[in-house]
Amino acid sequence: MKQHGTVHWLKRIAIRAGFPGAEKIQLEATASPATAWRAITSACGVTPDELADQVARVLDLKLADLDHVQERAFKLLPEQLSRRFQVLPLREDHNRLFVATADPLDSEAEKAIAFASGRRAVFEVAPPGPLREAIDFYYSSDYVVDKLLHNIDKELRADLAVVGDKTDRVIPIGGKDGGSIIQLTNFILRDAIRQRASDIHLEPGATVATVRFRIDGVVHPVLRIPLLALQRVISRLKVLAQMDIADRLRPQDGRLRVQVDGQSYDLRISTVPTRDAEKAVVRVLAPVSSLRLKDLSFPPRDLAVLRELLAHRNGIVIVTGPTGSGKTTTLYAAISELATSQVNVMTVEDPVEYELPGITQIQVDQRKGVTFASALRAILRQDPDIIFVGEIRDLETATIAVQASTTGHLVLATLHTNDAVGAIARLRDLGLDHASIANTLRGAIAQRLLRRVCPHCSQPATEPLTETETRLAALYRTRPLRRAVGCPRCSYSGYLGRIPVVEILVLTPRLLQMIQSRESLAEIERTAVASGHLRLLNAAGLERVRAGETTLEEFERVLGTSTDDVAEPTDTQTRATRILVADDDPENRILARAVLEKNGYEVAEAEDGVAALEHLAARGGVDLLVLDLDMPRLDGSQVLARVRADARTAALPVVILTGEQRRDAELKLMDQGADDYIRKPLEPDLFLARVRAALRRAGR
Repeated sequence: MKQHGTVHWLKRIAIRAGFPGAEKIQLEATASPATAWRAITSACGVTPDELADQVARVLDLKLADLDHVQERAFKLLPEQLSRRFQVLPLREDHNRLFVATADPLDSEAEKAIAFASGRRAVFEVAPPGPLREAIDFYYSSDYVVDKLLHNIDKELRADLAVVGDKTDRVIPIGGKDGGSIIQLTNFILRDAIRQRASDIHLEPGATVATVRFRIDGVVHPVLRIPLLALQRVISRLKVLAQMDIADRLRPQDGRLRVQVDGQSYDLRISTVPTRDAEKAVVRVLAPVSSLRLKDLSFPPRDLAVLRELLAHRNGIVIVTGPTGSGKTTTLYAAISELATSQVNVMTVEDPVEYELPGITQIQVDQRKGVTFASALRAILRQDPDIIFVGEIRDLETATIAVQASTTGHLVLATLHTNDAVGAIARLRDLGLDHASIANTLRGAIAQRLLRRVCPHCSQPATEPLTETETRLAALYRTRPLRRAVGCPRCSYSGYLGRIPVVEILVLTPRLLQMIQSRESLAEIERTAVASGHLRLLNAAGLERVRAGETTLEEFERVLGTSTDDVAEPTDTQTRATRILVADDDPENRILARAVLEKNGYEVAEAEDGVAALEHLAARGGVDLLVLDLDMPRLDGSQVLARVRADARTAALPVVILTGEQRRDAELKLMDQGADDYIRKPLEPDLFLARVRAALRRAGR
């Protein structure tokens, strides 16, 4: 840059800012920006950020945000030019390119940027050191990776090994002697395993990628690396898992086995294409061959009831819960206890997550015609005693499971429902009749996982309680016993490991009779709780809090009421929210009522469209209408039109239940005034979420 006068421009700014000793600094007018910044910060005792702030103030410029770079701006400036002038493109609009620089008076750089990018350069201020690192970060993935690996503990970079799928031969994949991407891949896998991560997320951004680990059910950011480096790490994993490295346009799945610290781990790799790159998730499966129910930290009472259910020689035992709630681990531990030399245990899974000795495991493969139903039929010809079905997804599988359970087999299976009683509704939704459910279902277990407070750093929750603890203690009428703190052993999260929380429904003759008589799920649940054959998840979770095993904050995160639900009540919330369900199918009405009443709503039913309008006219006070589209006398579309035409109900939120699959039909419903629509059969989670959303949008 050409300087005018004998005083460096940066020194003038330091003098103007009143920095101590600025007048006495010996600095050539032609000194480079890096030299000038270093001289002034050293002599005046200010930080580079403080000097950057003064430069921006004096020159009326913005401070550069080096952490956020638009990919399209980054592509406008060649690396050679960026390094020559030590500038970094940040973002662009139609005729401007915003550029970070430590020398905003460099007219030569301004002209070169304009010529190369075709846009006018707009400078923003950044100190030379961070700017140089950012240029290296965005333009040179190898540099960043090498620097990262240089700072990693050498012990963490020890070799990993891949175990081949077809042989037991251990194939070395390189450690500290391999290339930088091999080393980085090894480090990510090894560090994830050592931190007890269940999943590794490799997530692309515009120019920067993030590596995150899911530890104890919560995702934590671990590394930020250039996008190019992430793509090469994913390619490395795809090579190891024998996936198609050239195909980045379709989702792929693969698997491999690695050894860390002498222990083998199965990895399931899933990739999906994003707009500009691939995202990969690696599921880490630790060995569980010796796991037993007693190792899973169940309370003694729950463990005894679990074993009572597993003692049945026939019937179906269901385990429910969302993804990641530990259903498979619980069932594998149960199978490990049941699989003695006197019984034949067979499973059908998608995928086979853990290999268990002494049992036969079948992998679902749709391409080869191996489905849950077909595999289950084949299993019945293999003289099994105990059958594990990874998930009952359809009527065919459910029907075969019922047949197996009535012919002297114990069937263990998973379902996706919120609670234990919901398993009854889910089996009914799949198409099983009430008699079949009552004759075969022995019990249902709903499960969640709560993080356990770290035994090394947790502290007693002494007075005064924190603001959050006070609020939650009043909300749940439970005083916390321990407080999460954080230390190196728990990665400063305050939690180490997880504990199961379960509600176990044991079906007594009275409850089975209620199922066969088609009584509502809410009534079945109330009867089970009153008779001591069901303890709800919330009660079980709060018991863990009172035992000092977890915190109220963790209970709130996993099981508690959402922020919306604990907000101060409005005028319309001083009473229970009232929902009218209009559907000519009584089973749909029963399911909807059970889901809504369980979540605190007041529910009324109408058997057709005419009855729905009569209810609205006679009683009013309805906050939301759930309306089936296909009904006798008046269909849902006709009822909707009349609701919208009546001034008393014109603003009433209406959610349509429909079996219609055509998008134009759904758009027509929305045009007619529906607030939302839900396809049948009802999925309780989705149904509840849509109802809550419609109520929130209406301010109710």
